[in-house]
Amino acid sequence: MKRVIFSVVACALLGLCAPGHAADAPAKAPAAKKYSPPRTFDGKPDLQGIWANNNATPLERPKILEGRAELSPVEVDALRKRQEEIFAGDGDAAFGDAIFEAVLSDVQKYKPTTFDASTGNYNAFWLVERDFDNRTSLVTDPSNGKIPPMLASARERNLREMRDRGAADGPESRTLSERCITYGLPSLLAGYNSYYQIVQTQDTVMIFTEMVHDARVIHLDGRPHASGKIRDWYGDSRGKWEGDSLVVETKNLRNGFRGSSADVRMIERFTRVGPNTINYEVTVDDPSTWAQKWTLMIPLKHKNEQIYEYACHEGNSSLAGILAGAREEERRAAKKK
Repeated sequence: MKRVIFSVVACALLGLCAPGHAADAPAKAPAAKKYSPPRTFDGKPDLQGIWANNNATPLERPKILEGRAELSPVEVDALRKRQEEIFAGDGDAAFGDAIFEAVLSDVQKYKPTTFDASTGNYNAFWLVERDFDNRTSLVTDPSNGKIPPMLASARERNLREMRDRGAADGPESRTLSERCITYGLPSLLAGYNSYYQIVQTQDTVMIFTEMVHDARVIHLDGRPHASGKIRDWYGDSRGKWEGDSLVVETKNLRNGFRGSSADVRMIERFTRVGPNTINYEVTVDDPSTWAQKWTLMIPLKHKNEQIYEYACHEGNSSLAGILAGAREEERRAAKKK
């Protein structure tokens, strides 16, 4: 059965179909009537509730799918079945893009090659089942589904900052997520504590994140951005309504995003496109890091569930172990000298 499913994937995705056995082409759906979202007391689209990002679409389009922005229903179904096979039982969990890479491969059992490759990841049963749609990348602009190349000056800046910081000189050298401070803006982690609660008032929107339990307040009252001297983990966000979309501009981020500079500007759009879906679109604008702006879109799904405590705190035992391990490696290196 595994080989049969992979054959369907290979046929559809690798272009190995024999004549007369090509994967079904996506049928053209009739033009859908524009969705009219429910409204709050002041007439604005109601975005409130619990929303989850369990999407399996990779951030960037895999090389094997170059030139293909969408998959056919047959291809999506084949990927979904491969996921059920590979991650059934007690194997390693796949985080981020790894799950999409795994289902495109001919592996019988997933083994991590990057994150926790030596020790293995969490068991797969701890993670929710991922949602497959017909897209081949979260990146929608540029049209090739790839993040624009980073400028040489930005690469040098990031390398210099890494050298200056050291890998494990102290707690401040480790990542903000490891230190349980924040996963930053935007968080692209899917399928693992990736729930959000949105609460609206007439002049504010609050987004509460399950991961590291951050509560982000977005002001809608027209106030100007704070001075660039004042920086926050989630930056300084100002929102407005454009039709049925909530548009949020964020500046003054204290921490970067994928190597961005301190001047990065985020434009987010929250659009409820159905009773159970918010299209969450993010445009990253940073001329000091990338030659052009780029945009990604994540479909958030409504959940009739609660957000529970994410028991992570700065200075937890894992961080102490990481630093202790680094000191032990230094002692062993010194003995060899």
